[in-house]
Amino acid sequence: MSTSARRVAVTVVVLISVGYMISGVVLYALMGSAQITLIVLAALVGFYVPHYLNLSAALRGERPKHVVALLVIQTLATYLPNLGLVGGWSQGAAALFAGPLLLLVPLRWSAPIVGLTALCHMVRLVEMTGSFSVGLYYGLTIVITGGMIYSLVRLVRLTVELEQARADLAEAAVLKERLRISRDLHDGLGRSLTAIALKGDLATRLMDRDPGAARNEVGELVQVAREAAQDVRLVARGYREMSLTGEVHRAVALLETSGVDCQVNLTETELPRDSEETLAWGVREGVTNVLRHSRATICTISTSVRGGAVHLEVVNDGAPAAGTPANSGGLTGLGERAAQAGGSVTAGGTDGGGFRLVMEVPA
Repeated sequence: MSTSARRVAVTVVVLISVGYMISGVVLYALMGSAQITLIVLAALVGFYVPHYLNLSAALRGERPKHVVALLVIQTLATYLPNLGLVGGWSQGAAALFAGPLLLLVPLRWSAPIVGLTALCHMVRLVEMTGSFSVGLYYGLTIVITGGMIYSLVRLVRLTVELEQARADLAEAAVLKERLRISRDLHDGLGRSLTAIALKGDLATRLMDRDPGAARNEVGELVQVAREAAQDVRLVARGYREMSLTGEVHRAVALLETSGVDCQVNLTETELPRDSEETLAWGVREGVTNVLRHSRATICTISTSVRGGAVHLEVVNDGAPAAGTPANSGGLTGLGERAAQAGGSVTAGGTDGGGFRLVMEVPA
């Protein structure tokens, strides 16, 4: 689209630039004077070279390196030839010069200058021809031609900027979707893979002394693997929905299977969908960290409502064996989820040697 708009603008500007001056050039050429021919050639070069450089830079959304010098040269090429040429050389040149003047000089200065120029030309032509309509026509020609060139170039720049903005938005949407998939896979599969590893280890230990219990663990392992596969499909499609109660029930079962006593105290509050899903992710991440990073024997999951916000706390009594998960990628992603829901996340050690994850979201 930008290429097409640029071609149209360039074509129209070229046609205008040639059309406004060609009749005068032909008229002076027919006079046959060598002096007049030299003046016309010098005026054409002095006018069109800066004209081309100025409009080319404006179409790129830039300013020429020596913009002041170019505008001064174009001004001189517009009016100095009147000293050696009989007729209205400056009339056509002034109409074309109004375009780059409006484009390269701030409008608060260039617009009054163009208006004053049009008025001066109108008065001069009224005095020369004695016709107000002729003066008005040529005065309006300067304003309309300058405004048309300005509008065409601005149209090209707006088209380019809109296409760039659209490309940036598309890139941002792709990046956002990648981050969503990455975060959901990390947060969702982390718990499932941890559960599979724990149940596999437990089944291995029970294989010899309690084959029945080992088979049960293997059966649950298969079920967890199927749930993980389903989670992956839902993440890819963007249809994943989570509930706080369901996630807490799964967390309790997993913790108790791992030998961690779990205590739950959930407040009965109707929550917005975004807030409930965010809290569910908080439970999942907190329990995953308990299983992966701690030596906990007790884990407490509780929610409370204070000041128009729901507070989730996941606390365990075993600090991380090596390092702290407070700076883990999972907690970083959880902080992003909370921020999107209008909440926040904090995590750190407790005085008793444990670890506390706190999430707050609007109620």
